[in-house]
Amino acid sequence: MSAPITSYFESFDAARLAIHREGAGHPVVLLHGLFSSAFMNWIKWGHGARLADAGFEAIMLDFRAHGESDAPRDPAAYPPGVLVRDASALVDYLGLEDERYDLVGFSLGARTALHAAAHGVLRPRRLVVCGMGLAGLGEWERRAAHFKRVIDEFDTIKPDSPLYTARTFLKSQGVDRVAARLLLDGMGDFDIAALSNIAAPSAVICGVDDNDNGSGRELSRVLPDAVFKEVPGTHLNSVTNAALGEAITAFLVQR
Repeated sequence: MSAPITSYFESFDAARLAIHREGAGHPVVLLHGLFSSAFMNWIKWGHGARLADAGFEAIMLDFRAHGESDAPRDPAAYPPGVLVRDASALVDYLGLEDERYDLVGFSLGARTALHAAAHGVLRPRRLVVCGMGLAGLGEWERRAAHFKRVIDEFDTIKPDSPLYTARTFLKSQGVDRVAARLLLDGMGDFDIAALSNIAAPSAVICGVDDNDNGSGRELSRVLPDAVFKEVPGTHLNSVTNAALGEAITAFLVQR
């Protein structure tokens, strides 16, 4: 399998965003997690390659302020729902038709996918949300406050701090902290009732020891047409396990 091909496009506000594409066939748009990237969530651990091997085209976006995409420091570049608007701009740029592509998200990418699908911004054929539970949707302000602390206290966080793991990951990814903090204000709490609007068959896939965003099983019960699947791992390392890519692919191949 050849390496992913990287290209760029201009989002709704002319921000330059990176797309990494692997394989050919039915398109699958993949959205990564906070402080991560398409490479770290989908490429490095072979999930994109697994989809490609199964006859899909993995289309992996780097969100703004992440990966190889622009990281503007202007607050105006982070309006409410900015990541949903970026995902919508990607689908428009690629000319993907409603229900002719699948949508996959991990953690923040899962929140973005659910927002977009629940409000009719994106209409995928199938939807997969990973590393996300019901509480993670309705308690965004609390979660965002945690990550703002990581950014604000970055230089003083010690190894025995509960913030240290997030600090270490943020540092390892080379994320622009000013841009990342602005991004955290770009999405608010989610109206759980809006989940009833999602028509696409859905899968909720979480690590068996992942409690970061609440219960994935509860989320699957609220979605109109969803299954729940557990894979090995915590929130941080479930995405590194081949079982995640296997579970995503197994759900999507059900034509």
